[in-house]
Amino acid sequence: MKRWTILIFGATSYVVFLGVFLYAIGFIGNLIVPNSLDAPPKSTLGFALAINFLLLSAFAVQHSVMARPAFKRWLTRLIPESTERSTYVLASNAAMIALFMGWQPLGHEIWSTSNPVAVVAIYSVFFTGWIVVFIATCLVSHFDLFGLRQVWLNFQGRPYSELKFTMPGPYKLVRHPMYVGWILVFWATPTMTAGHLFFALGTTIYILVAIQFEEHDLTNAHGVDYVNYQNNVPMLIPRFGRRTTIESGIHRV
Repeated sequence: MKRWTILIFGATSYVVFLGVFLYAIGFIGNLIVPNSLDAPPKSTLGFALAINFLLLSAFAVQHSVMARPAFKRWLTRLIPESTERSTYVLASNAAMIALFMGWQPLGHEIWSTSNPVAVVAIYSVFFTGWIVVFIATCLVSHFDLFGLRQVWLNFQGRPYSELKFTMPGPYKLVRHPMYVGWILVFWATPTMTAGHLFFALGTTIYILVAIQFEEHDLTNAHGVDYVNYQNNVPMLIPRFGRRTTIESGIHRV
């Protein structure tokens, strides 16, 4: 019964993530959903800024603190180790849902274009970002990243083993292609309001800070292998024309 419970918990966390992922496309891209980044303002500027800052801060704290090894060690004293990643995913889902529901649009258009060619080009970059994010998760083991592999191995009665990742595709160009995809998603918009700009700036700053903590953990975990990876592959901006001199790397968000 415990194995079934853990399996159902992991599967539920993943299904909720899929819903959040799809809703995020509409929320950031101003497509279909009732509340989006560039919707008309509903409250005073000061109140909206305060609420949005709290929502982004809550997401940043949850996303970073729960990803740290020390927190994981503490958490697995309270819950089965096989559910740690699914718990992280579920908490991230909750933080995102709170952001979707509580976000206060600011209005105040910064830029906008209605030129059909420009709109198509911008949305092409926007959806390319989403594709890059999804592909990047697959290259580092999608099901392990979202906890399904862990709960499935537990269900089978098999021990979990850490995965060693090679450097396929974009991981030979930049160390964090997933973050590159997110940055494209946040900034590629035909209509940039003050609320969208606030969101894009806040999330980009968070990414740049989070990378420092993540790379510190990766260096501690993998030592000279990751240091070599850092020395040969840029963080976010590819250096085209320069050949990568290492053949494998290890990467985990």
